[in-house]
Amino acid sequence: MDRRWSMALLALLAGCRKYDLESRLRNQDGLIPADQYAHYGKEQAEAAAIGREYGRMAGGDTPEALKQQADSAMMYARTFPDVADIVADPLGYRLTIRFASGWRVAVNPVDDGKSGADT
Repeated sequence: MDRRWSMALLALLAGCRKYDLESRLRNQDGLIPADQYAHYGKEQAEAAAIGREYGRMAGGDTPEALKQQADSAMMYARTFPDVADIVADPLGYRLTIRFASGWRVAVNPVDDGKSGADT
């Protein structure tokens, strides 16, 4: 009986999902490349630039480091005159940006080796 319980516990632990969101969200496979997305319009180019800066400022895994990374990306986003409002979800690795036109977009970190100025 003890062997069954230990096997059930082992199966339960092996089947648990890992909550490493950063690696899944930084991976850009299957998505439109940031350079192509930036060609869609001015606001899309700004969103791509903000995402690149957010991805470039990787700071660590602690909540404080994630908050600092999001705050740095938000400071960069506020340099654009079209950005009306920005809200960070550092533990979810995303920024929600509202532009002056009313368009809202969620931006994840883009880690493609380029900075926001390269956009």
